[in-house]
Amino acid sequence: MTTVDAASLLLDGPWQHRFVAANGARFHLTASGPDDRDAPLVVLLHGVPQFWWAWRHQLPALAEAGYRTVAMDVRGAGGSDKPPHGNDVPTLAADVAAVVRSLGADRAVVAGVGTGGQVAWALAGRHPGVLRGIAVLSAPHPLDTATSPRAALRAGAVRRLGFVQLPSFPERALVRGDLARRLLVEWGGVPGWPDDEAAATYARAVRVPFAAHSQMEQLRWLVRSVPRPDGRRYRLSLEGTVPLPVLQLHGGRDGLHPAAHAALSPDVARLVGPGYRFELLRDAGHYLPEQAPDQVTRALLDWLSEVAPL
Repeated sequence: MTTVDAASLLLDGPWQHRFVAANGARFHLTASGPDDRDAPLVVLLHGVPQFWWAWRHQLPALAEAGYRTVAMDVRGAGGSDKPPHGNDVPTLAADVAAVVRSLGADRAVVAGVGTGGQVAWALAGRHPGVLRGIAVLSAPHPLDTATSPRAALRAGAVRRLGFVQLPSFPERALVRGDLARRLLVEWGGVPGWPDDEAAATYARAVRVPFAAHSQMEQLRWLVRSVPRPDGRRYRLSLEGTVPLPVLQLHGGRDGLHPAAHAALSPDVARLVGPGYRFELLRDAGHYLPEQAPDQVTRALLDWLSEVAPL
């Protein structure tokens, strides 16, 4: 299988492509909106097996509303650096906090989908000083999933995550097979999605050298860290979450996390504080910004008008 140049993922649109240095690595950002440091900054984080393009519908809409908006390729994806280490959630959260500082902002609103949502939860517990608020899509809180892991995952997702734990085989299935499409179909949960363009684009993205390994390592850390000291330290840090505005969106057809167990438990809700809002998008699945773009955009803009008024 021919490898893919990361430059081919710098797709054209009403945005600009930028690179910034932060936390010892170089990150690709797709930026839109006013080039004004006084404008509220919104940072968008994709999930697995995606890259910045997952937010292509929201980028111009948030920018048109007046927000300085960037969709970031997280470490190991798209045009960002792909070192053989640092694919754990605490490091990914530190990356985002450093990117916010590199962009000259004191604070930002961070929105993440899937594993990007896990990073947003981590920011609230570990780097609250860089946040105005977080929007979490398709990602139950880590403390809730640790307490009730069986309820937090669908049976098919458990089997798929078990396969991901194998060495090398998942990477081969991404690069030489159709695992990227299967993840999108299974976790997406919506018949007919993804379309051919989205499936081909994400299949191409995981064929960038080292991207497949980095993205699988993100999923492996979420599973393997649970019994380990680093996982316990991570969860302990989340218990010190500073209350801040949180918007949580979840799809009724999410093929990874059942909607019935997505909202915060009462104990975790007390940690997050009174500025918490949960919305269920009944006909959407796991990849909300693409499957329900208009609903996600409206929900974000409505919430942002309160959290980061222009």
